[in-house]
Amino acid sequence: MIEYDFINDEIANIANNMIIYAVSKRASDIHFDPQENGLKVRLRIDGVLQDHTLVPITYQKNLTTRLKLISNMNITESRLPQDGAIKDTINGIDLDMRVSALNTNLGEKIVIRILDYSKSAEGLQSLGFSEKNLVKIKKMVAVPNGIILVTGATGSGKSTTTYTMLQHLNTEDTNIITVEDPIEMNIEGINQVQVNSEIGLTFGRVLRSILRQDPNIILIGEIRDSETAQIAVRASITGHLVLSTLHTNNSLATIERLLDMDVERYLLSSALTGIVSQKLARRLCPKCRKLRPTTDYEKAVFKEVLHKDVNEINDVNGHCDNCRNGYFGRIAIQEVLLLNDDIRNAINDPNLPREKLRELVYTNEVTTLLQDGLEKVLEGITTFEEIYKNIAIDNELDSKYDDNQKEVPFPEKKEIQNKTVINPELKRLDSVDLI
Repeated sequence: MIEYDFINDEIANIANNMIIYAVSKRASDIHFDPQENGLKVRLRIDGVLQDHTLVPITYQKNLTTRLKLISNMNITESRLPQDGAIKDTINGIDLDMRVSALNTNLGEKIVIRILDYSKSAEGLQSLGFSEKNLVKIKKMVAVPNGIILVTGATGSGKSTTTYTMLQHLNTEDTNIITVEDPIEMNIEGINQVQVNSEIGLTFGRVLRSILRQDPNIILIGEIRDSETAQIAVRASITGHLVLSTLHTNNSLATIERLLDMDVERYLLSSALTGIVSQKLARRLCPKCRKLRPTTDYEKAVFKEVLHKDVNEINDVNGHCDNCRNGYFGRIAIQEVLLLNDDIRNAINDPNLPREKLRELVYTNEVTTLLQDGLEKVLEGITTFEEIYKNIAIDNELDSKYDDNQKEVPFPEKKEIQNKTVINPELKRLDSVDLI
């Protein structure tokens, strides 16, 4: 826990120092949680929250007011939720942050999301795609029209992936227009539109206007409803390349969600170019990781999923000066579906059973999230525990091992994390699809 001198230092300096410290530690979020004895400040680093400091209750209101002031919020309103932004240079560091304030029973809770899109400028190869998936991505973005969807839970890196694609497509001879809520990153050479539902500037209304602006490429920040989905699909079949995001777990769930949004099958089958589904896992620290023998359960998973005999994998080895608990940063685990004629025909067939569609989607051409994650375990990029925690193991290995009275790995993990639940009764992973 860090201690700040609230008696002798100005509250503005303390607020600045908290933000600068969070940025220096690669935090993605800063939480200011009101409690009975003050304001607890926590940082989310590599997807995990950790305590930073405790603000005395005497200074709680002052700090909250300061954060709302620099976020351009109404400091006199504390009953209703508010959203704001901080774009400033503090101690020579350019900062771009989104701020949310929410009233609780103990006072206002503020969360600052620190945006870092530096990877989007490094190119598609910096996103952690396997060589096979990277080839598919390059084929997707080379198609002149169609719709490309990046899917995953909140905080799974969807915006980074879509912005990287936009940077790749941002050339002198293209007209790119985005409609976002909010605009998360300003990109030179791209026309970006901020949605404002209070004045009637909705996704649907902006999209209809965009089609009269002679665009080559359209980015829709998020498909949230049937109207947006239908306009996006129709725009893609009229000669435009459309990029967007959706809160679904995998390729099959994405297709089903769009059909549930009343997108006509014949339009979806012809418009959909590809789907990129992803999750984030913590990256092993390369300086202190260690090799260890695989357990019987891990051997069985590698054998069944990757058809490989694996006797050793890398794991955490305490921690060093470079990392936190053996991890440093995060890596994306991806599933990339590039549609072919068989899948298009299947989508267009209303009588086709779901299992048949699944078989067509998950052919040998598609590396599933689980397969991609396990490959990255073999490469020493992440750990088996991270993959087990974040990705549904869709087989009966867990229950088999339970029946044989063998130890089930990580039985204590019963929390919901990245939309995956470990069912304590079945002792297996069950995937849930929540918005």
